[in-house]
Amino acid sequence: MVTTATRLGPLQLRNRIIKSATFEGATPHGKVTDRLVDFHRRVAAGGVAMTTVAYCAVSPDGRVHRHCLVLDTDTAVALRAVTDAIHAEGALASAQIGHAGLVADARSNGCRSLAPSRRFSPPAKGFVPAASVRDLERVRDDFARAARNAVEAGFDAVEVHIGHGYLLSSFLSPRLNRRDDGYGGDLTARARFPREVVRAVRDAVGPGVAVLAKLNMSDGVDGGLWLDESVEVARLLADDGGLDAIVLTAGSSLENAMYFFRGDVPLAEMLQTQPAYVRPMMRLLAPRLFPSYPFEEGFLLPFARQFLAAVDLPLIYLGGVNKLETVRQVLDEGFGMVAMARALLREPDLVRRWDKGDVQDGLCVHCNKCMPTIYTGTRCVLTAES
Repeated sequence: MVTTATRLGPLQLRNRIIKSATFEGATPHGKVTDRLVDFHRRVAAGGVAMTTVAYCAVSPDGRVHRHCLVLDTDTAVALRAVTDAIHAEGALASAQIGHAGLVADARSNGCRSLAPSRRFSPPAKGFVPAASVRDLERVRDDFARAARNAVEAGFDAVEVHIGHGYLLSSFLSPRLNRRDDGYGGDLTARARFPREVVRAVRDAVGPGVAVLAKLNMSDGVDGGLWLDESVEVARLLADDGGLDAIVLTAGSSLENAMYFFRGDVPLAEMLQTQPAYVRPMMRLLAPRLFPSYPFEEGFLLPFARQFLAAVDLPLIYLGGVNKLETVRQVLDEGFGMVAMARALLREPDLVRRWDKGDVQDGLCVHCNKCMPTIYTGTRCVLTAES
């Protein structure tokens, strides 16, 4: 069942395992590099059905920082090397597109970001202004343009980022969205902008490209989006007809990143990546910014199960998959596919080894020491490459 072919909208996938979006740390100053090509070539050769390039900002102000890609026309040309390499290994390619919103480092980007409501943002190192309706129209057009560029770059699928406190996700959050116009208030209003973006992306790419959304089930913070509302958002997105699948996730890069990682907190290593003047404050705030959650295999499964009967759309499970037994369980329960990240950083060929029957469990120990490597090339520190 794990290695049998399946369909994702218009696409035929060779199996039911997807490499989820992991910022590769391989795009200095937003440029495509051989390291980015090799990163995705390895996981494609390792047996996944599709690998996701992350993170592709839809505009310069939508980058997390200046070393993120902006999916403009020039970058699309350069990304052909990535999609060609993936296709040569028999896998498909997906581009994760998004706007970082409150998660954007405005100083690094050299331009202001946007939020549903004016709010102080530690990543921005200042206040982020509330987006005007004209701003939202521009961002919606940016998503559509980036999606068209993804198609030109040879991507088979586009994943719209509606998670982790990024701009679209923050509109869903009652904690972050305090607007009193048509884009704030009750859930239908808060979901309006993300739904508009998904429809614009679908219209931009046409029927031959799969469109996914990476959707938060829970923000992991008091007053944030939680299951009662996120299930309804998933229903609305499914009813709109623009998506081929939803990738279920949780947590907030803005307020609670460990919620979607779980496992050890590599604080010492993370401090070393920051400027010296930032470290004392970061150390002081660490218990709040990086709370400790013990790793559990399939840790988001209890949340994800709430969506199975409620949403008439293929669901992709993501969160703590390290064992073949877990993959089988998830698929048996009715999820369409399984997405993986850290386990494939440790062993890019894990899926192929599962297919051969060589192993049952991955080697990832959930130390999370891969997290600080995003500044020097994302990798497992236990691999020979390190």
